[in-house]
Amino acid sequence: DVQLQASGGGLVQAGGSLRLSCVASGFTFDDDYAIGWFRQAPGKEREGVSCITLIEGDTHYADSVKGRFTISKDNAKNTVYLQMNSLKPEDTAVHYCAAHVADCGRNWYRHYEYDNWGQGTQVTVSS
Repeated sequence: DVQLQASGGGLVQAGGSLRLSCVASGFTFDDDYAIGWFRQAPGKEREGVSCITLIEGDTHYADSVKGRFTISKDNAKNTVYLQMNSLKPEDTAVHYCAAHVADCGRNWYRHYEYDNWGQGTQVTVSS
């Protein structure tokens, strides 16, 4: 049974940093999975932020976060991280991690590509 546990959200001032963690269980990081980060602000659709393919290690980012966010993985801890730097008020949202079999693929940013979701963690950036 695949389970994902997201954590690390909080309140930070604009320009600050946060690191989100997503601990996965039910599969190992030697398996053919991709893990993505999504976010959803009130009244807005769920938006793909980043994705990492566990075996190959390829990464993908939304244009809005390129150069500011970095996705990484720790195989020993079955954990994927999202390092968020230079945070902006528009980054405020509930952030989710999600997983699906196979690589990120060209549709990595579409939430319906993912079968398993963790609970959200709130990120609030004050101006």
